[in-house]
Amino acid sequence: MASNNDKKTYWPHMILGFLAIGVTLGFWTVKHAIGMPVHESNEYMMKYQTADIDANQIREGQIRFDKRYNVKLEGMKLSDFKPEHLKRKPGPIVALSANNEIRYRVTDKAGNPVEDANVTLLLTRPFTEKDDQKFALKHEQGGYYTAQNVRIKKPGRYILRVRVQKGDATGFQDTAGYLKP
Repeated sequence: MASNNDKKTYWPHMILGFLAIGVTLGFWTVKHAIGMPVHESNEYMMKYQTADIDANQIREGQIRFDKRYNVKLEGMKLSDFKPEHLKRKPGPIVALSANNEIRYRVTDKAGNPVEDANVTLLLTRPFTEKDDQKFALKHEQGGYYTAQNVRIKKPGRYILRVRVQKGDATGFQDTAGYLKP
């Protein structure tokens, strides 16, 4: 008759096996995470940490701006590009070319031109900051602010992100753009 001491137990081997699988999966996760690019958000033309800290001031400035002023992108045609697989419906998409003149008009709510605003444009692509271009728009008469010779090399989707500062009011507006291949 066999005694209980002669039975083999496999639970120590299972524990070592699970430990080895855990270490292997941990190594694999770290290795692949290091290889993936990380792109910071440029939602408000600033680092996301600064935007997070100043979120209330940004929102209050946007509310003040929306009560006082209007911003309109002018002189660009709409694109016939229809994006697929987007979770939300995009707004109007403007057609971009290899060399663009981007023109905004800033007016107050009564329709009078705003002549002394600080207008900045960021041309960016979704999910990457490699191709970002930032422009300080030049003021023209009638509340127009223009960036000339905006060159785009790669076809695809773009975002025209404009920031308008006037006194204690700061407004942001995004417009989708598309450059055909």
